[in-house]
Amino acid sequence: MRRLMLLRHAKSDRSPGVRDIDRPLNPRGFKAAPQMGAYLAEHDLVPRKVVVSPSLRTRSTWEGMSAALGDPEAEIVDAIYEAPDSALLKVIRATPADVRTLLMIGHNPGLQDLALDLVGDGPREARARLSVEFPTAALAVIDIEGEAWTEFRPGKGRLERFVTPKGLDRDEAA
Repeated sequence: MRRLMLLRHAKSDRSPGVRDIDRPLNPRGFKAAPQMGAYLAEHDLVPRKVVVSPSLRTRSTWEGMSAALGDPEAEIVDAIYEAPDSALLKVIRATPADVRTLLMIGHNPGLQDLALDLVGDGPREARARLSVEFPTAALAVIDIEGEAWTEFRPGKGRLERFVTPKGLDRDEAA
């Protein structure tokens, strides 16, 4: 089995005059990134490899998460920056065979479109939420039976979980 984790960058700032690729995280984003890293670590969702868009907001999201995960191998991949789902799938299919768990940190709408394309099964409520939105710092965990990343095809994945920082905040309050 292979596990793909798709994480949208944490909430960013939209300051006038700042190029899109250079947008920093805002205070909410700086809080959410380590929160999601802690969640991944607590639930044993530690990736073997991480691929990150070159944007400042995705790199900062990873920097906020990485210590909680033991600093796994990470690679900045230009092809992820604001890419459509088809380009993201090419990055996934190029993952080395010895990697069983991959975390991709990128952007919408590509991540949401990719997740919706890949997922054919999983908890109905989670799939319904995913179809409506993929908020900042949200995480989709998709499992697929198979021995190769090239086997990731539309409808073949199972959405194992869909988690948002807001959902974690509600859980902590309960």
